[in-house]
Parts: sequence; structure tokens; C-alpha cells
Amino acid sequence: MNEHEQDRTTRPAVSPPRTAPEAPPAAGLRRELPAEVPASAPAPARENPPREPDRSGPTGRQRLLQGLWPPRLTRAQLIVALLLFGLGFGLAVQVASNSDSDSALRGARQEDLVRILDELDNRTERLEDEKQGLEKQRDELENSSDQAEEARRQTIEKERQLGVLAGTVAAQGPGITMTIEDTKGMVEADMLLDAVQELRAAGAEAIQVNGVRVVASTYLTDSGNGVAVDGNKITAPYRFKVIGKAQDLEPALNIPGGVVQTLEKEQATVTVERSTKIVVDALRAAERPDYARSSSR
Repeated sequence: MNEHEQDRTTRPAVSPPRTAPEAPPAAGLRRELPAEVPASAPAPARENPPREPDRSGPTGRQRLLQGLWPPRLTRAQLIVALLLFGLGFGLAVQVASNSDSDSALRGARQEDLVRILDELDNRTERLEDEKQGLEKQRDELENSSDQAEEARRQTIEKERQLGVLAGTVAAQGPGITMTIEDTKGMVEADMLLDAVQELRAAGAEAIQVNGVRVVASTYLTDSGNGVAVDGNKITAPYRFKVIGKAQDLEPALNIPGGVVQTLEKEQATVTVERSTKIVVDALRAAERPDYARSSSR
């Protein structure tokens, strides 16, 4: 065996391949994949499923209604409920009535409010005078030595006063004279009636119109070209003779929207004069009532 053959026997026939050096992993890439997660096995079916809640019984709302109805009221509770209902109803009616009166006054005109205020002041003053007169009569009766004679005198004086109001007795005193000239014939009975009512509200104690005495039962109607007072026809000019406090009577006629302005809108001329002595001598026959009788014994 020569040298070349020995070399072939000692060397391997094929030299092993050389492996290339392992390249470093690229930036941003994971070095290895996550391990596979085995799929979870399905949960075994339960042999006994949960039961549904039993809804056959009453609910909470039904139990609440059963507790509230029918109501279980005692006698005392029923009486208290009725009293509260009556009190609430009374308060509601009172509030409603006050609201109606307030709304009526709130919608009134300024001249109407002035007239209402004047009427209230005059009425208050008349009531105060009447109160003082009654107190004076009482004191005179208590202090008089002959109470029977004093009572008789007061009775006669009261009869005269009632005669003036009834129109059976002539009267005189301070007051006013109102003359209405109606050349166009536009003045009607209702306008003269408003004048009478305004004078009465202002405290007139005796009124006479063109020779006809005006009393509580007086009525006025239209009659052709004039006006009838208690069936007695009168024509323009209409002359009112009024006894009372002139300081109250004249302003009552001249308030804004009052008698004078209303007549002047109908092209009538109104003149009001004050006087310290007005004579009302037209009389009315005393009428005996058919049914009314004195209740005094």
C-alpha cells in the first residue's frame, strides 16, 4: 500500500458540510411563537337546571294594594276626615268669593273706584251721625226727671223725621239745586233715575223734581217728549231741589263719568248751585199699607 492509498483510507470520503453561523433575530420580531393552548373541553351539562322563580303568588304591588284597599277606618278617623273636608270646602269657597270681588274691583275704571270710595265715606259718616243721635237720645232719657214726657217728645220728633223721608211733611234746609236743560230731547228716564240714585247715595234727605216729591217707592218712565215721575209727566228743564250736605251732594254729581258728564254727552246743560236754604214743599199722601202691620206691642 503506497502512500496515496493510505491517505484515501484514512480520510473520509465526503467531508461534512459546514453550517453557516446563525443570524441574529430581526428587531421587533418575537424570538419564538407562543405555545399552543389546548382547547378547553366543553363543560359537562348539568343534570339538574336551576328552577324558575315561582310567579304564581301575589306581587309586591298587589300586596300593597291589598293592604290599602279596602280601607280600615275607625269612627274617629271618619269624623276627622269629614271635618277636614268641610274646612277645606269652606276655605275654597271663601277664596273663590274673594277672588271674584278682587277681580271685579281690579277691572273697574278709576272714576268708578272714586265714586265707590265716596259712597263708602258718606255712608260711614251718616252711620256715625245716626249713632251719635241715638246715644244722645239715650242719655236724655236716662237723665230726664220725667222720662215719659221725654219719650213722648222724642217720639214726635221721630215722627217728623219719618214724615220727611216718606214725603208727607214739608222740609227745608241746606242743599243744592240742579237744573237740566234738554233742548235736543235726548235726556231719558234712566238718566234722571241715575241722578236720583246718586243723590241718595251721597246723603240726600229730601228730593223734589218739578213739583213731584221723590220717595223710596218713586219710579220714572219715558213719556213722549218728557219723563213721568210716579205717573206725573214732567218736561225739560228738569229742576231738582235737594236737601242734604252740599259739600257731599255736588261732588257726587261731578265725579268723572258721573251724572253731569253723562248728561253733557247727550248735549244737555247741567247747572248745580249750592244754597243754605232749600224748601221741599211737594207732599205725598200718606198711604196705609194693605198687609204690613206694626209688630210692636
